[in-house]
Amino acid sequence: MAVVLHSSNSHPLTVLPPIVSSYNERIRPLLDAVDRLRNLQVMKEGIQLPTIVVVGDQSSGKSSVLESLAGISLPRGQGICTRVPLIMRLQDHSSPEPELYLEFNEKKVKTDESNIVFAINAATDEIAGHQKGISNTPLTLVVKKQGVPDLTMVDLPGITRVAVQGQPENIYEQISCMIMEYIKPEESIILNVLSATVDFATCESIRMSQTVDKTGQRTLAVVTKADVLPDGLLEKVNADDVNIGLGYVCVRNRINDESYEEARSKEAELFDTHPLLSKIDKSIVGIPVLSEKLVQIQAKIVAKCLPNIVNNINQKLKTNVAELNKMPKNFSSIADAMTTFMQIMGSAKESLRKTMLRGEYDEFPDENQMHSSARFVEMLNRFSAELKEKAETCRRARNFLEEEIHVLEEAKGICLPNFLPQSAFLTILHRNVDEIAGQPLTFMISVWDYIEEIVVIILKKHSENYPMLQAGAQRAARNLIAKSKERAISRVMEMVEMEKLSDYTCDPEYITRWNTLMQQEPVFLKALEKGDLRVYLEGIGETNIVHMRQFKNYVGQAFDLKMRMVAYWNIVLRRLVDSMGLFMLFCVKNLVNQDLEVGILKELLEPQGGGIERMLEESPSVAAKREKLERGVKLLKESVNILSNIMDRIAVVSG
Repeated sequence: MAVVLHSSNSHPLTVLPPIVSSYNERIRPLLDAVDRLRNLQVMKEGIQLPTIVVVGDQSSGKSSVLESLAGISLPRGQGICTRVPLIMRLQDHSSPEPELYLEFNEKKVKTDESNIVFAINAATDEIAGHQKGISNTPLTLVVKKQGVPDLTMVDLPGITRVAVQGQPENIYEQISCMIMEYIKPEESIILNVLSATVDFATCESIRMSQTVDKTGQRTLAVVTKADVLPDGLLEKVNADDVNIGLGYVCVRNRINDESYEEARSKEAELFDTHPLLSKIDKSIVGIPVLSEKLVQIQAKIVAKCLPNIVNNINQKLKTNVAELNKMPKNFSSIADAMTTFMQIMGSAKESLRKTMLRGEYDEFPDENQMHSSARFVEMLNRFSAELKEKAETCRRARNFLEEEIHVLEEAKGICLPNFLPQSAFLTILHRNVDEIAGQPLTFMISVWDYIEEIVVIILKKHSENYPMLQAGAQRAARNLIAKSKERAISRVMEMVEMEKLSDYTCDPEYITRWNTLMQQEPVFLKALEKGDLRVYLEGIGETNIVHMRQFKNYVGQAFDLKMRMVAYWNIVLRRLVDSMGLFMLFCVKNLVNQDLEVGILKELLEPQGGGIERMLEESPSVAAKREKLERGVKLLKESVNILSNIMDRIAVVSG
């Protein structure tokens, strides 16, 4: 029913529209759906909801505007009254008895009009503390009252630059961050409350809204205190120097103990009769106009955004479910734990086979250190080069044939003079082997250090969701590799010692090479006879022979012994390299295929290992991630259910 106002002489002044607009009932379910999504806190999943966000500088009159729309009192006073985001859900109620309650911290607290201010203050203190600080945790106020518009708005703390006693020094920054978080999404409608007593261009709330809404296409301005400073107000709203795309609505604040009906009457009278304010177009003045504009804007943005919200929720649900399915499943028995352990070890072993045995590196395409087959070849080639270099260095340190002559003199016996004693050959062989004995040991140690590095990296990768298993597996792997390294070193020492047992080879190259080298003997003897200082010999290189003049005996035998050793020594060095390469592959194969899994399992099952179940416990971060995903999936599924029953209404509203 319209309200007819009368002047003192009983002539009617104007007929005011009711505060509650004629609301399209087909829109109500859409708004209810959005409010339910908001209650589910679906925005924590990154889903933006259409929201009317109320902002304004401190003392701009925000509370008065919201009180007039809701028909209830809100906290007032000095400083910041709104210290948390206050979500106001207004809903026209058929019953004459209002229904009011607060929702926060998973609680629902009923209240009434006489106690609403106390209830809001108590809830705010519980959320944000008893001082004057703010919190970003929302408080929802549900107002079901006859005659109120169907609206959902978020009231944010008023902007203040100076912290008062009891407030943190960075209160401005805190409030600014909170406001920007709410007004930045494209789905937000900014209800900017401005006081008629200030220059709009200097308002901090205008500066913030212009930052995220440069054209003003989603900003509506409410000018309060029109009765306090009416001069120039018409020019301000007509000029629109601050780009308010959705327009202005000028209102008069409720004063002192005025009832809401009295306030509306005086507001209507003010804009009808005031010599300046009456010139403002009636389509942009009064709380009923503001109510109607907000209802229309809200209906439009909800109808526009809801299809996208549905798509975003479905996409987010799909993503969360896929991510949840990728996570390791929880287990409730030793059998489940053992199965998971075997799966982890199976995948780790396959990775080790690929990188260490088969030369495949698709798992680590850009990490050269993980391309084990290639690194093994490089290590083996380096070992071969270093082995030859060591042998050559030792040879150059000795005078040509001097050692051979000395050994022959000490090995002489009662026998035919043209036979080389095997003891002489073995003596030189032993010394040569001893000189290079450290190279195979160094090589094998470096190989096992590298193997340990790769094994630990791959185990860590495949057990990353189980920190106890990860730690236990790495510890077991290191222990196992340490033992394997000891065995390998012992084996290498045996291989080196075997080379000192006898001068043996079945390689026909030995005889061929020796015959070739011996063909140089006449050249050598002739140079010695002529008194040449140096001579070039294949297998030896250019060498000094001056010192040979003092030796008369054994020169021929010494040359023969030297050439036999040169021919044989090359075979020994190649045999060591080949043996190291094959032994390395043999060790890696055994480690990957059998030793590693058995060793880790044994480690875990020992008393100090903690048991297989404990080894497969999830890390706190993984458990938290799982819980978050499960909670998100549940929330999103509920959201889908909420929206599934109203999608047919969107087409009706859009049309």
